[in-house]
Amino acid sequence: MLISNEDIEIRNKLSDFDKRTEEMHLEFYKYYTGEERRLPDIEKFEREILIFSRKKIIDLELSKNLDRVLFKFQNRKRIWLSWVEETRHKPKKEDTT
Repeated sequence: MLISNEDIEIRNKLSDFDKRTEEMHLEFYKYYTGEERRLPDIEKFEREILIFSRKKIIDLELSKNLDRVLFKFQNRKRIWLSWVEETRHKPKKEDTT
């Protein structure tokens, strides 16, 4: 079976989205635990992944992989938003320095 260049590009992009979802999860966790003060930019990443998802993917395996990546992103997004809510409702720690 020959794999077209387009299929390779799609596979690489899906792998990149998967990896970036994991990295963003770590960034949100750092924000949640207070290690990081800046909220990660979820909107830009979400726009990018949604625009990509509108592509017509013929290969069944790649299509299923796209569904998996989108499902993973949506689940993680729910977690991230709950962390943001919890963080905003926590009492602020006062500096003792």
